Amino acid sequence: MSEHPQVPTPGRAAPPPPPAQPAPGRGRGIRTLVILALAVILVIAGTIALAVARSEPPTGSVAPTQPVAAPAPVAAAPESLQDSVDTILSEADQYRIGLALADVSGGAERTFGDADAFTAASTAKILTAAAYYHLVEEGEAALDEPMGDYDAAFQLKAMVNDSNNDSWQLLMDAVGYPQLIAYAASIGVTYDPEKNLLTAADMALILKKLYAGELLNADNTAQLLSYMQDTNNEDLIPAGSRAGIDVHHKYGELSGELHDAALLSYRGSTFALVIYTENRDGVADDGQAEVIRDLTRAVEDALFPAGVAGR
Repeated sequence: MSEHPQVPTPGRAAPPPPPAQPAPGRGRGIRTLVILALAVILVIAGTIALAVARSEPPTGSVAPTQPVAAPAPVAAAPESLQDSVDTILSEADQYRIGLALADVSGGAERTFGDADAFTAASTAKILTAAAYYHLVEEGEAALDEPMGDYDAAFQLKAMVNDSNNDSWQLLMDAVGYPQLIAYAASIGVTYDPEKNLLTAADMALILKKLYAGELLNADNTAQLLSYMQDTNNEDLIPAGSRAGIDVHHKYGELSGELHDAALLSYRGSTFALVIYTENRDGVADDGQAEVIRDLTRAVEDALFPAGVAGR
C-alpha cells in the first residue's frame, strides 16, 4: 500500500492563507492531470495485485476447474462390422459359427451368424467359478476348504487358468447341479450342466455381468479375471488381438467345438466378444482357430480403429 506525506495543520495563531485564485483554464487542466494520475495508479495497483494473486497458493473456496478430458470411450460397433463379419462367415461356411458382442457399460449388444446353442465346452467354467465364488460370498463355502487333494482356491485357478476338467467336476459337485442351474437363471441364463449348452449371447452376458461387478464383489471379480490371462491356450482371441488391447478370456474345445470367450478393453471401453465354432466333421481343426483370429481382428478394427488403439 502506498503512503502519502502528512500535511501539517496550521496553528491557531496563524490564520489560514487565503485560497489561491487559479488562472483561467488552469483548474480544468489540473483536474485532467489528477484524473490521469489516478488512472495510472489504479492500473499499477491492479497489476501488482494480480501478480501477487498468481504467485500465492489458492486458499479457501475456489471455482472448480474443468477436468482434463479423458479419451472418449470407443463407440459401439459401426454397421460396417456386419459386412466384415459376413464376409468371413461366408468364406468359412463349412463351420457353424456364432458370434456375440456386448458392451459391458450396458450399451449395444449384437449377434452374428448362428444364434442357436452350442456345446459350451470349457467356456462354461466361468459360470461354475462365478457360482462357487457366490457361495463363498454368501458364507456357504470357503476358498480354503479342502477339495480333492488341494483347496477350493487351487481348484478355481486350475479350472480357469489351466482348464483342468478334474477341478471343474470337483467345483460343480461342490456347488451342486440344481444350485448351478438356479444360479444361472438368477443372472438371466438358461443352463443345464448335464447338457452344457450355451448360446454365444448367453456367454457374452455372463462375461458382461462379471466385468461390470454384477456377479461378485471387487476382490473375487479381480481374482477370477486374473485367471483369465496367460492361460494354457493363447492361440485364439489373444493371438488375433492387437498390441495395446487388454484381453481376458476362456477358451473351450471338445470334439468339433472350438470356442473363445473374451473381454477386450481399451481406453475405458470394454466389450465381451464370444466366438463359438463347430466343425460338423466332429474334430476341431486349424481352420476354426484361424476364423476366430480373423473375426477378432475384424471386431477390433471396428471397435478400436488402428489410428486410435495402436501403441
